[in-house]
Formats: sequence, C-alpha cells, structure tokens
Amino acid sequence: MKKYLLIVLTGFIWACGSNGTGTEAPTPQEDGKDRKAILSHLADHIIIPAYANFKVKLDAMQAKSDQFVNQPTMNNLTAFRSAWTEAYIEWQKVELFDFGPAEKQTIRNFYNIYPASENGILANIADPSANLEVPASYAQQGFPALDFLINGVAKTDEEIVAYYSSSAEGAKRLAYIKRLTGRMASLLDKVITEWNTSYRETYISKTGLDISSSTSLMINGFVLHYERFIRSGKFGIPSGAMLNGVIAPEKVEAFYKKDISLILAKTAHQAYVDFFNGKAVKSTLEGPSIKSYLDALKAKDSATGKSLSEIINAQLEATKVKLDVLRPNLYEEVKSNNQAMVTVYNEMQKTVRLLKVDMTSAMSITITYTDNDGD
Repeated sequence: MKKYLLIVLTGFIWACGSNGTGTEAPTPQEDGKDRKAILSHLADHIIIPAYANFKVKLDAMQAKSDQFVNQPTMNNLTAFRSAWTEAYIEWQKVELFDFGPAEKQTIRNFYNIYPASENGILANIADPSANLEVPASYAQQGFPALDFLINGVAKTDEEIVAYYSSSAEGAKRLAYIKRLTGRMASLLDKVITEWNTSYRETYISKTGLDISSSTSLMINGFVLHYERFIRSGKFGIPSGAMLNGVIAPEKVEAFYKKDISLILAKTAHQAYVDFFNGKAVKSTLEGPSIKSYLDALKAKDSATGKSLSEIINAQLEATKVKLDVLRPNLYEEVKSNNQAMVTVYNEMQKTVRLLKVDMTSAMSITITYTDNDGD
C-alpha cells in the first residue's frame, strides 16, 4: 500500500511540473530556439516594413524623375537628384534581403551594380530596344546609372540640363531615364507583392536547417551581403585591399555624387546590425533574431568562452567606430587617406570570419555560395 501511494504521489508531482500535454513546459532557452517565431518577427517587423518605407522613397524619386523628364529645368533636376539620394540611402536598408523574392527578381543586380557602364548606358540610349533583363545590362541601370545620368554627364548643372534639352538626342536621353525608373518600380512591386502574399507564409513555415530552408537561405544571403557587397564592394575594392594594393577610387559607390558615398556605407552597415539584433523598423524594439537564436544555442567563442553574439556585436561596433572617422567623400579618402579605408576593410574582415565560420557553425548552417578571396 505504501509503495502504491508513493507511485501516485510521484506522478502527481510530475504532472504539476508539466504543461498538461505530457511533456515538460519549454524553458525560455528552448523558446529562443523557435525558428518560426524568429522568421515571423523578421518578416513582419523588419523586412516587410523596410520594403514599404523604401517604396515610399522610390515612388517619390519616380515622381520627381517624371517631372524632370517632362520639363528638364534646373529646379526639376535639383528635386530629382534630392529624391534619388533619399531613395539610394533607403535602398541600403533593404539590399541585404537578397533571398526569396528579391533573389528571384535579381533586384540587387539590376539596382546597384557599380561602377556604372558609361558606354553601355550611351549605347542603350541610342538603341531604345536594348535588352535590360540580361546580366550584361546590370551596370547600365539602377541607382548607379541614374547617378551618371543626373550627376555625371556634364560638369555643371546648367550643362546637364542642356544635355537633355536638345530636341532629338535629349528626348532619347530623357526616355532612357524614364525607362530606368519605371523598371526599378516594376521590380520592387513584384518583390513587395510576393512578400505580402504567398512568400511570407512560405518563409515562416520552412523552419528546418537544410539548404532550402528559410533560415539557411536567409543566413547565406546575410553573410554574403556583408562579405561581398559591404566589405568588398564599398571598401575592399576601391581601397585596393583586394586588388594587391592597387587603389581604384573610380569604383566607389555613388561615384558621380561622391559626397554621399560614406552615408550609403554607414546606412548599409547599421541596417545589418539592426537585422542581426532583430530591431523592429517601426518601434526599434528588439525581438526574436539571429542574436537571440545564438544566445538560445549558448553559442560561445571557443577561445574566450564569451557569448558569440556579444563578440559579433562588439566587432560590428568596432567597425562602426572606424567608419565614423571617415570623411563623407570616399573617393577622396581613397586618394588622400586610403589607410583609413583599408582599416575599415580589415575590421570588416574580422566580422566576416565571425559570421561565415563561427556563426554558421553554431547554427548548423552550410554556406552554399562561393567566394574567391580566401575566406
């Protein structure tokens, strides 16, 4: 009888400690591993609202572009250029979402491959039927092409307006601007529509860790963006750090409007930090994220035993400190203060190793893209 009572009492104690389903209630640590919660937060509070914000800026740019195309005046050029700058800055906050619909539409390649191909752009102006949907056309469109067309076709604003005022050639040049902005709007609409309809559900439901899962695709895109398009594109190539020391100032982003090159880089870097930490676009509160997932996994640095997420954030902050000392014009920095550019690249290189090796290993994610710089 005593044995029977002991069994009953033990069962009662076990039941009180369970969640009523026959399994133990999840601990906060286990909750942090809920990939569906992470994907939902990233989609609903960062990706989709960030695209919505960018659309506002791109629509404004297109409206100012149309005004300039309809009436190429100094005032309209100034307004178009200002709207282009604002849209280009806002683009930096969504360029890192190059997976899912963005990857499907190849939007980054059509939006921001630089340096722009001046010869290709001029050839396209002469041939209105030129195909803008092939890889060879990447550097002939998007923000860099518009940079050339509104900042680089002449030395002064008066000369730029005159470039578009001649009857025959000017009309062709204006038509190309309209074609580029219209194409950008069309591509963005496709990406946003897919996120707002079918893809969001696909994204949050594919919670595995295989190479076709949302987490794997997202992390691969996330790491690639930092490695190739922030570290290499914005700093490693122009500074010569990736070109055997041969500087290439002409390969900076926004080459023709050089005084915004640093703000583009800093905006892209901060957007990256915010995404890693799950900072919501509307409220700036941090939710389930890559950082919280690493913490739930208890990911540590093998050498120091410190939290991996803390180490990554510290390294991102170290890079920000180096970015903050640069002057706004990265073209001039390469020419007169290039060591500061190389220093930024070196800090970013440390981040790449943490992301590409330590983070992906802790998350059991396989890197599926290839790079040729030895990382």
